[in-house]
Amino acid sequence: MAPRANWKGQLKIEQLLCPVALYTAASTSERVSFHLINRKTGNRLSREFVDSDTGKPVSRDNQVKGYEVSSGSYLSFDEEEIASAIPESNKTLNVTRFVKCDEIDDVYLDRPYYLAPAGDDESFTLVREGMKAEKVAAIAEAVLFRRARQILIRPDNQGLIATTLNFQYEVRAAAEAFADLGSFKFDREMLDLAKHIIDTKMGSFDPASFDDRYDAALADLIKAKIEGKPLRKPAAPKSAEVIDLKEALRKSAGLDGGGQTPAKAKKGKPKSRTESGVKSRKRAG
Repeated sequence: MAPRANWKGQLKIEQLLCPVALYTAASTSERVSFHLINRKTGNRLSREFVDSDTGKPVSRDNQVKGYEVSSGSYLSFDEEEIASAIPESNKTLNVTRFVKCDEIDDVYLDRPYYLAPAGDDESFTLVREGMKAEKVAAIAEAVLFRRARQILIRPDNQGLIATTLNFQYEVRAAAEAFADLGSFKFDREMLDLAKHIIDTKMGSFDPASFDDRYDAALADLIKAKIEGKPLRKPAAPKSAEVIDLKEALRKSAGLDGGGQTPAKAKKGKPKSRTESGVKSRKRAG
């Protein structure tokens, strides 16, 4: 069964129109999830909104959104007022420009979608192949899910990947995160050791080898509880041994003491993960 489209419309590049559809590319729906229940009865709990001052429940009819203008003071807005701010949608991904793929800053990437043809495979394929040949991505604007958004569109195998973008005001400056980073100089041996460690750990990008250990542990926990087996107690964390940076590099490179930096190791395939009994999740082809 074909997946259900999240959105349908058209891709517009100047006078070229191509009917397209967006499909979810990443979802957390397969993760283990819990409900809040009453410990005594085992029944699910329902959420109830109460007035923060009176402590009394507030009916749905009296629940409105508010914007805080000063401490404890709010302007209220009903759904009709908020709806008036939603831009009108013409169901169009309007390409405003193309950019080189190596210009894209990953911190602006938000949520990915598969962008597939919805009736005109020829036009869609022409756009995809043209972008591949030029090694470019498209920047488009559209109203998606009640908001005006900027979308990055890139060619990917048989289709296109459309990723909603963060706006400038949503992205924090890198300088804030790295403001306290000091300046260091390293000798040749330390750099060679670091390069050697990197070379010995080189592999290919293989998402199938990524294990969600927390989700797998939750699945094992649920299975054990259903079967009435004793639950495994978490191991006490080991205290980290503080050692000299160069010594840490030597140990990581397999050198316990002195000696020359080992020659670069041959690159090999990454080890496959151990089957844990948890259903693997593969990207749909």
